[in-house]
Amino acid sequence: MSRIAKNPIRISKDIECTFSEGIFSVKGKLGNLQIPINSKFSIDIKEEEIKVIPINENTNDPNWGTTRAIVANTIDGVTNGFTKTLELNGTGYRASVSGSKLKLELGFSHDINFDIPTDVKIECPKQNLIKLTSINKEKLGAAAAKIRSFRKPEPFKGKGVKYIDEYIFRKEGKKK
Repeated sequence: MSRIAKNPIRISKDIECTFSEGIFSVKGKLGNLQIPINSKFSIDIKEEEIKVIPINENTNDPNWGTTRAIVANTIDGVTNGFTKTLELNGTGYRASVSGSKLKLELGFSHDINFDIPTDVKIECPKQNLIKLTSINKEKLGAAAAKIRSFRKPEPFKGKGVKYIDEYIFRKEGKKK
C-alpha cells in the first residue's frame, strides 16, 4: 500500500474543487485548472481535505501516489503558483522578452526565438536571468527544460543555460 497516496490533501476555504466524469477541476485565486484523473481512482472531496481513493479496494497500483501528487500540485498551483529561474552564463549571452516571444542570444550565428506557451509567464529582470511563472507545474517544467536545451551548460567553462540552483560539475582542462 502506498504511504503517500493515503495522506489527505489539505485545502483552504477559498478553493473550489469538483470531480465529475473523470475530470478534477480546481478554482483558486490565481486561476482555474482541470486535470483528467485515471479511471482506476475516485476523488473524495470533504470540507477541508481531499482524498484519492482507488475504485478497487485491493489495489497496489503505483499510479495511486502519482495521482495524489498531481492533484496536490494542481491545488498548490492555483493557490501559490510555481516559479523557475534560469541563468545564462557566457560572454554575450542575453535574453529579452518581446510580445509573446523570448529572444535568446546564446553565441550562435543566429538568435533563437522561443514561443512562450499560453499558461506560462516569462520575464527577464536582467539580461542573463529568465524568470518563468505558471500555475501549471507540468507546462512550466517543460518550458524551462526546452529553453535549457538550446544551450546546456558545458563542464569545462560552465557556459550555457542553467537553473539558478543547479550545480555544474566542472572538469579540468587539457594539460601540456
